[in-house]
Amino acid sequence: MTVNIFEAKTQLSKLIEMAERGEEVIIARAGKPVARLTKIDPKKRPIRFGLLKGKIHVADDFDDPLPPEIQAEFEADL
Repeated sequence: MTVNIFEAKTQLSKLIEMAERGEEVIIARAGKPVARLTKIDPKKRPIRFGLLKGKIHVADDFDDPLPPEIQAEFEADL
């Protein structure tokens, strides 16, 4: 769709909705295209493995069973 600048100023919300749906809107001055309104796709951040290497420490007993008195608290009826 091509619109002139005046129409683009008065219909901006509508034109943005069109762009969000994937439609391309061309804005023209005196009938000559000067700008294109299109949808922006969000950039995906690349996964960076090992980013926290050396910054986190997990204790050796991390997954050991809880002491019986603490385990009993989790299993108690409320």
